[in-house]
Amino acid sequence: MANLRLVALIALCLQASAKDTSFLAASDKARLAANPIRRVVTMLQAMQKKVTAEGEKEEELFDKFMCYCKNGKGTLEASIETAKNTNEQLAASIKETAATLAQMKGDLKTAQTDRAEAKAAVAKATALREQEAAAYAKESGELKTNIAALAKATAAIEKGMGGAFLQTTEGSILKQLSLTMDISTMDREMITSFLTQGQGEASGYVPASGQITGILKQMKDTMDASLATATSEEQAAIKDFNALLAAKTKQINALTKEVESKTARIGELGVELVTLKEDLDDTTKSLAEDEAFLKDLDKNCKTKEDEWATRQKIRAEELLALADTIKILNDDDALELFKKTLPGSASLLQLKSGSRATKERALAALQQASQGVTLTTALTLSPLHSKARR
Repeated sequence: MANLRLVALIALCLQASAKDTSFLAASDKARLAANPIRRVVTMLQAMQKKVTAEGEKEEELFDKFMCYCKNGKGTLEASIETAKNTNEQLAASIKETAATLAQMKGDLKTAQTDRAEAKAAVAKATALREQEAAAYAKESGELKTNIAALAKATAAIEKGMGGAFLQTTEGSILKQLSLTMDISTMDREMITSFLTQGQGEASGYVPASGQITGILKQMKDTMDASLATATSEEQAAIKDFNALLAAKTKQINALTKEVESKTARIGELGVELVTLKEDLDDTTKSLAEDEAFLKDLDKNCKTKEDEWATRQKIRAEELLALADTIKILNDDDALELFKKTLPGSASLLQLKSGSRATKERALAALQQASQGVTLTTALTLSPLHSKARR
């Protein structure tokens, strides 16, 4: 393999040396034009440097890769362990957040229900209060009217104006009261007799005015007590309603704030839950990739080592071929042999002319030389040399 590369390398160098000398100074061009072998040697030496430089760069990259193979495994394992722990934490956070979100939704529903019930209670209490207020207004109005009528009747009777009083509106009210009020039978008969005193002769009895005024005052006192009781109850009802209204208003306001805050919190928890699930998906995918890479890491590193060994072997063979070729071409005996065998050096190396026989002759000579055969023997066995001698 090395010999074949050696031959191919020389052929390429011979061809390139004849075509391209742009990289040389003018003095070197003139010198090499007189010595084409030197031109080939110079190009081979340049190739040696290039191959060596490329090898150094490749070796640097290989060393970095192998450093990762040796040291990166621990880092990768630590990263995988961290990802696993992160996944566990994310899963726990997702579970906790989901539970909190469900609880928050339940609390929100309860708060909304409580607020609705509080508003309904306020509406019901307000309607009841309006009914009670209307009933009190009616009752108190009637009581006040009756009390006023009793007060006028008492005053009129005391002044001896009973007969005239009976013809007034208050007299009609008094007649009604005598029939509806809860008084004794004797008192009711006495009042009835008084109210019908115009028919006193027919009835045979007309009560004294003092007895009537006493009964009327007693009736008035009863109505005053009823009015006071109704008023007290109304005031107590108003106080209770106001207290209930204040408490329910405070409760409704608090529940409204709770509904608003829980609604906002539910939105935040929803976004947080989505973010946690996305993070868990990302770390799960990354973990799977890292685990797959770690699984193939040893295999990949071994493959890289084998490839590097093969590449080193090939490069060593290339450098050896270059060194052998340069050594052959730099040998004084070889130079002299070239000059004696080929008086016109250009006839051997002037590849620009495109002589295929010349190329074959040079390649055969150099191949035989690399195999330990003398250049004289190689050139003697060359078909072109035999033809020249004939």
